[in-house]
Amino acid sequence: MNAVILDAASLGRDIDLTPLRERVDSLVVHAQCSAADARERLAGARVAIVNKVELDASTLEALPELKLICVLATGTNNIDMVAAERLGIVVKNVSAYGTPSVAQHTLMLMLALANRLPLYQRDVAEGRWGQSAFFCLMDHDTLQLEGKHLVIVGQGVLGSRVAQLAEAFGMRVTFAARPGHEADDSRPSLAELAPAADVISLHCPLSDATRHLVNADLLASLKPSVLLINCARGGIIDESAALAALRHGGLGGLGIDVLPEEPPRDGHPLIDALVEPLNLIVTPHNAWITPEARQKIVALTADNLRDWQTE
Repeated sequence: MNAVILDAASLGRDIDLTPLRERVDSLVVHAQCSAADARERLAGARVAIVNKVELDASTLEALPELKLICVLATGTNNIDMVAAERLGIVVKNVSAYGTPSVAQHTLMLMLALANRLPLYQRDVAEGRWGQSAFFCLMDHDTLQLEGKHLVIVGQGVLGSRVAQLAEAFGMRVTFAARPGHEADDSRPSLAELAPAADVISLHCPLSDATRHLVNADLLASLKPSVLLINCARGGIIDESAALAALRHGGLGGLGIDVLPEEPPRDGHPLIDALVEPLNLIVTPHNAWITPEARQKIVALTADNLRDWQTE
């Protein structure tokens, strides 16, 4: 059985692909690949292993020998799933590979925003500590997490791990109802919980029900001190509305690991705003990138290959 990896570099160059090589007869590895090149590179392959390269219907239709697509991620939005099913191509993804990594990153954002790290780092860099009349700076009110209310959207493995870590800091955690299913959910909706929240953290997929879930109306209902964190998907927050709230004192801090378009080739207002004196952190969708998480993707993909071979 021959397999082709289209974008191995998306896992990093320090990752061991041996578990995959042990499951196939031959493995051709490409560091990167465009959607336009995918058809040529997958010609004759029985298995495609791919992270973010788009495989549309016309590409899949041109690959009669392709029987399995292993996605090196949870999301399969880059695969035409309808075409794959019609053509009898099995698609397998991986999940929960980065739970400790993303949960750690989420808490990092929460802690940094609570302690106003972006603002105090700016003050130190600009020499204000050296000019202080006292031994410390205390111009920006920090937030003690103990006793504060964390509202989480998404009670899956990741949201539950974040809750566990937050509870270790003495926070009270409430999970919001699944967006779009509030009528059938015993949990309160985000809209109901938001006014009393001290921190909101998003761990839900992007869908019609969650797009701009945090919009101008919801932001207007928040305490002005609330911290807002998105390590889920870009677009769940109305980023422009959140930035406006942060600038005008309607939001205590904003931590973002995802944007609607990635990479942001044309920039983004949140990136531009990093030069401003705001309690704002933007990280480049790297919450998941610990070596342990990336190596686990390979292990889980090898499991998918094994399971498919024995089905």
